[in-house]
Amino acid sequence: MNKEEYIKYWVATAEDDWKSVEALYQAAQYVNSLFFAHLVLEKLAKALWVKNMAENNPPRIHNIVYLLEQADITLTDDQKLFLIKLNDFQLEGRYPDYLGKIYQAYNKERTFEVLETVKEYKSWLHNKLS
Repeated sequence: MNKEEYIKYWVATAEDDWKSVEALYQAAQYVNSLFFAHLVLEKLAKALWVKNMAENNPPRIHNIVYLLEQADITLTDDQKLFLIKLNDFQLEGRYPDYLGKIYQAYNKERTFEVLETVKEYKSWLHNKLS
C-alpha cells in the first residue's frame, strides 16, 4: 500500500470502531466503550503519524501522546492530560485484573462526558488529516 492507502486504512478502521463505541455505550458497556474510544483516537493518531513521517508503518504502541508527538502534532497541557488518562482505557481493556476499579468509576454520565471530549478530539484529528 502507498501512504494514502495506509492513511485511509487507519481512518476507516477508526470510524468502524466509533460505531462500536456508540453501540457499547448504548448497551451500558461503559468501560468497553471507552476502550474502543481509545482505539479510535489511537488509529487517527497512527494515520497522522503515517501522513507526517517518511515511513508508512507506525510504531506498534498504544500511547496516543507519543504517536502524536512523533507525528509533530503540538498538544496543549490539557490535551496531554486528557490523552494520558484515555491511555488508561487501553490497559483496562487488555488486562482484566484492572477492570474492577474502573468499572466502579465510570457510570453512564461520566462515560458520556469522556466520550463527548473524544468526539472533539476525533474531529480535531480529522481536521489535521485534511
